[in-house]
Amino acid sequence: MFIPEYLDMSKIVQSAKIVRLFEAVEEHGGTVRFVGGAVRDTLAGLSGFDLDLATDLSPDELVEACQDNGLKTVPVGIKTATIGVVMDDKILEVASLKRSKIKNNGRRIMEFTDDWSADASQRDLTINAVYADLHGNVFDYYDGITDLKNGVVRFIGNSEDRINEDPLRIMRFFRFYARFGKAPIDAESLNACIKLKDTLRGVAIERVRDELFKILTTPNAAAAMKLIYDNDILAYFLPKSHHLGALDRLSKLVEDMRFEGNFLRRLFVLYQPSPAQAENMANTLRFTKKQKEIFGRWTKIDIKPEFLNTPKSRLQLIYRYGKQFCTDKVLLGAAIYGYENINISAILHQIENAVMPIFPLRGRDIVNAGISGDRKIGKIMDKLEQQWIDSDFKMTRDELLASVQNQ
Repeated sequence: MFIPEYLDMSKIVQSAKIVRLFEAVEEHGGTVRFVGGAVRDTLAGLSGFDLDLATDLSPDELVEACQDNGLKTVPVGIKTATIGVVMDDKILEVASLKRSKIKNNGRRIMEFTDDWSADASQRDLTINAVYADLHGNVFDYYDGITDLKNGVVRFIGNSEDRINEDPLRIMRFFRFYARFGKAPIDAESLNACIKLKDTLRGVAIERVRDELFKILTTPNAAAAMKLIYDNDILAYFLPKSHHLGALDRLSKLVEDMRFEGNFLRRLFVLYQPSPAQAENMANTLRFTKKQKEIFGRWTKIDIKPEFLNTPKSRLQLIYRYGKQFCTDKVLLGAAIYGYENINISAILHQIENAVMPIFPLRGRDIVNAGISGDRKIGKIMDKLEQQWIDSDFKMTRDELLASVQNQ
């Protein structure tokens, strides 16, 4: 389906260099169009998307077209025939059109084509197979616009074929359902995911994990995860959770407060792990060292609601653990425990704007007071700092030094 001047391209085209790219391709007898997220999200009224493009030039032809017009290129994906075009310190990915072909030995291969409809047939979902040119003309080969409007998420063509081409599409199906689904889930697509769920075992855990994290940061993450649990989609490495309600509370809370979705927070409320469970999960999902540290720290340090209601205790917590940790724990607590009688928004605002007190002593002050030995000095400093915190940060440097001899 061709729809002329359907999109406001000012929402997509933010750089004059993009126009140069289109002109460069056209000068070499080709066509380039936006596809996937940029078109889909613009149609849905969303922003902040990455730009993906497709062209009927081969990768070599695209590189030549860019070089002739002063545009720098870098190789991005050999298997996917994707070239990166450098734009304002960012890289735009431009993929050459492809179609599937069965060889005499029965093997399926991908080959270049100039047929846009054939390329669309290789994409995963109807809502991801909508193209747009620089003038806002839209090319919709599988009625993706209608599906997007109606909240229908479904595979293109035969669902099992699409999944067998890339089993990770199972996870992408649930991700896009969580983000755009409004109607009852497409039965054929869901049944194909259930039937072929074991194919996910052959996908690198990092790829599955990344899709899982993207699902968790959608507004309807709890509904998507319920479908995943009910159908044992990830049972081979992820246990079922009994805390979908807490995940839903957190999703709504951060959406209402316009907080950025954080997959670690959402995973935590979904499982509410013990320290040992948190470590196992971090290892299974191959967290970074920093992610593992954050996740584990949440399990070991608790913040009770009564502390949140007391400004004095709140500042002590912020001083001891930092603003980000306290923000995370307030959000986690609100999702897990409810905190119905606590103004979460006000507390988060106070944490963000808290002025951090500065401990007035240094190690050399203890040395000058006649104390020696690194270990002893460290212990005294810890005790004095705790006294200072307990005084609501009011003890002066002289008062602290006066108590050194009593240590």
